[in-house]
Amino acid sequence: MAKPAKSLYVCQNCGATSARWAGKCSACGEWNSLVEETDAGPPPGSGVTRQSKGRVIKLESLIGSAEEAPRFSSGIGELDRVTGGGVVPGSAILIGGEPGIGKSTLLLQVAAHLARRGGRSIYFSGEEAIAQVRLRAGRLGLADAQVGLASETNLANILATLGDDRPPDLIIIDSIQTLWADTLDAAPGTVSQVRAAALALIRYAKMAGSALLLVGHVTKDGQIAGPKVIEHMVDTVLYFEGDRGLPYRILRAVKNRFGPSDEIGVFEMVTGGLKEVTNPSELFLGDRDGQSPGAAVFAGVEGTRPLLVEIQALVAPSGLGTPRRAVVGWDSNRLAMLLAVLDARCGVSFTGHDVYLNVAGGLKIAEPAADLAAAAALLSAMTGVPLPRDAVYFGEVSLSGAVRAAAMMTARLKEASKLGFSQAFLPESGDADTRGLKLSLSRIAHLKSLAEGAAPCN
Repeated sequence: MAKPAKSLYVCQNCGATSARWAGKCSACGEWNSLVEETDAGPPPGSGVTRQSKGRVIKLESLIGSAEEAPRFSSGIGELDRVTGGGVVPGSAILIGGEPGIGKSTLLLQVAAHLARRGGRSIYFSGEEAIAQVRLRAGRLGLADAQVGLASETNLANILATLGDDRPPDLIIIDSIQTLWADTLDAAPGTVSQVRAAALALIRYAKMAGSALLLVGHVTKDGQIAGPKVIEHMVDTVLYFEGDRGLPYRILRAVKNRFGPSDEIGVFEMVTGGLKEVTNPSELFLGDRDGQSPGAAVFAGVEGTRPLLVEIQALVAPSGLGTPRRAVVGWDSNRLAMLLAVLDARCGVSFTGHDVYLNVAGGLKIAEPAADLAAAAALLSAMTGVPLPRDAVYFGEVSLSGAVRAAAMMTARLKEASKLGFSQAFLPESGDADTRGLKLSLSRIAHLKSLAEGAAPCN
């Protein structure tokens, strides 16, 4: 006699289970995240039916030849760059981003490109009707592409459709949170449903050799919704970033089993869809006013790509008891540390002033090498003296005020020289090959050297 299904309470944030409901998850501390679900056995496609004895597995050594994974082009150079050179057949890619950022547009462009080259692409939309997807395809000029289209959320129907004909080259699921398996007594989007759907689809893609692209919802914190195990199951995780008020979009890889995990792709949203930006440095520099104080050009690196971006600072007297510290595109804790170093090591105090820092173009900077450029922008905004228009800055600032070396210094300098910059302020330590570069280098060992001409130092 089959055992009756029992109820469990599953946290929708971390996937932890509990025998009874509680207002706060004991595993992750999230409030009101426990939802009742019925434990109806293993998820579909898992193959877990009974305990088997197992067999002895032959162990291999680390010595041996490893072939490069085959790839096919997505038709979008920036997407190929982020994925490591193209899409690998049989791989699973998870793409997350804010609503309306361009995820569905990008995937429809990829599906249409592959279909026009003779490949078989299938697009399952769980959020839009077929007519809505057709309208988007017509607006993008892709209506002539032979893309298989369906509006379906039932996992069993999707798997049956995929197995009815030859395996497709590309499968797009928009989105994974809308799918549901009829063997589970839970609502779509819950942890058990998302996990079961992802497991079944990834298993099919691996067996059939089809590339699988999954769209994932994001939470208010910008993280992909659902259990974190989904990100562990897929081969690649991509995030779409960008300000809805700006036409520029950043596609960032945070996990990639077939390539670098820190590359970015830059796009511009136009009438015809997402357009590649071949020279992002010019995009993020924009129309610069060389007479305005508080603007410094940072020579950064995203993955293997050197990138020049303008960091803007504004310092204004504050009428508040606690001055404001507002940051867009950079770490607020990093700004607080930098202000403390300027005060303690260089005698430049920002007490009584509101400080605003912005990274132009909507880019988010995470590398510590931006410290020197941010410090230069702050000092310029504080004194009202504009920085040289043809200068770039990079270097990490330590708590002692020392400027530490940055990675890929030669690539940063080459990018600056290519765009017509003639000066570079960089750390004293670290090797850089400057042969053939028309750059005047200013080596800085301590932040005090940068502040000497802007404010009195101790």
